[in-house]
Amino acid sequence: MGDIANGCCFGLSRAWFGRRDLLRGAGAAVAVAAALPGLAHAAEGDYEAMLLSCIDPRLVTPVYRHMERQKLSGRYSQFCIAGAAIAVVAPKFAAWRPAFWDNLAATIELHRIKRVIAIDHRDCGAARIAYGADSIATPEAETATHKKVLGYFRAEVAKRHPKLVVETGLMALDGKIEMFS
Repeated sequence: MGDIANGCCFGLSRAWFGRRDLLRGAGAAVAVAAALPGLAHAAEGDYEAMLLSCIDPRLVTPVYRHMERQKLSGRYSQFCIAGAAIAVVAPKFAAWRPAFWDNLAATIELHRIKRVIAIDHRDCGAARIAYGADSIATPEAETATHKKVLGYFRAEVAKRHPKLVVETGLMALDGKIEMFS
């Protein structure tokens, strides 16, 4: 307790980091921010899109590569959640919806995006949880399930943010993607 009472807010003793050191560091940070105003607002700006994708580790690299091929590297924000669009529309995951819609609103405000790109993927565990094993039992059933989900996702975005362009796709585990309109 003595270290916390005598040191800074991180519980470090005065021998490590005193109040003067904290004030010097804060002053230096203010000086840097004033000298480089572009850094002070780096989180804001005009970006192209928000990407909605799944947390599945098998798809992280293929999704990233897809965005590179679209010439979007460094030009999009990203929201990852189990199931991607499924998480936003499936009744099973209703409690998760506010997180996506709040994040989309924030990226519209901060990044002034023009479009949302939702990429679902094949062999998706969230699809099975939300819609049952039959929904992904065959490639045809899986495609139909994702087409329906992504169509509903597009409609929900259009209701809330009619100026945004919505692009949707279904990615295979090898990174090949089928886009739906």
